[in-house]
Amino acid sequence: MTAATAEQPTRPERAQRVSAKGTRRSGRRRRRNLAVPYAHLAPALIAIVLTTVYPLVSALVTSFRHWRLNETRTPGRFVGFDQYVRAFHDGTFFNSVWVTAWFTLLSVTLSVGLGLAIALILNRRGPLTALTKALLILPFAVAPALKGFSWRFMLNPDHGVYDKMIGAVLPFTADVNWLGEPFWAQVVVVLTEVWGWAPLIALMLLGGLGSIPPEVHEAARVDGCGAWQRFRYVTWPLLRPLLLIVIFLKAVFSLKLFDQVVTITGGGPGRATETLNFYAYAQGFKFLDIGYASAISWILVVVLGVLAALYLFIMARQEAK
Repeated sequence: MTAATAEQPTRPERAQRVSAKGTRRSGRRRRRNLAVPYAHLAPALIAIVLTTVYPLVSALVTSFRHWRLNETRTPGRFVGFDQYVRAFHDGTFFNSVWVTAWFTLLSVTLSVGLGLAIALILNRRGPLTALTKALLILPFAVAPALKGFSWRFMLNPDHGVYDKMIGAVLPFTADVNWLGEPFWAQVVVVLTEVWGWAPLIALMLLGGLGSIPPEVHEAARVDGCGAWQRFRYVTWPLLRPLLLIVIFLKAVFSLKLFDQVVTITGGGPGRATETLNFYAYAQGFKFLDIGYASAISWILVVVLGVLAALYLFIMARQEAK
């Protein structure tokens, strides 16, 4: 046997080397395949970090520091939880919490209730059903700021179209200053939100109603169930998971209400429509107290987080049943 022949690997050794190369190649291919989805998600993740995560963290850090823009352009000394303690001893802050809670309760109840009624009506086939469904999206498609300015103009006591129409139909409201009286200003802000959200909720619930098999309703009808019984024992239980999602989304947007308050009432008259979001804005950009505004904003973030956790808990219980 020559030296060259002795150095050549045997057949089992060659097979082992080929197997090792194939294993390394498949490992690299597997890692590459795993990296592809993350590479596709990278632009969205970067955008979320830059527009959401970073501002939230920055606001959290700022909430623990004294910073008034009329005193300094950079954050001042560390004050710990003083800003949060100040909020819970601030009567104006509690007024904004009450206004926000009252508005959220009314707007969610009216929007979901009216949306459900519209969905039940449109679920019955009719000649104009398709056209009506198409028109329902228009109120939600209007920009909130444009919506607010439009309602403010139309409710103007001197030349507002809505003001004249309501005064003609209901003469006892002819002298009502819709945006100048606290109660009516609150009602107007709620109605603008319901006007925009109820049609969208109706479309969402229409999708849920369409997913219910007609055989279920037919079986209930054969068993002698009336319209109310079919709604209570068939439609409502099957629609409840979607309703929970709708209520959660509407509550989140109601708690964050800002545009209509700015464009319609400016938080007035007095502080009758000053929501928590608007109060944080006023503290930061009117009174230039960035530290206190950041603390108020983070209180709202915590409230929204608790609401999200409650929603996830309820949905988990629904799926476990």
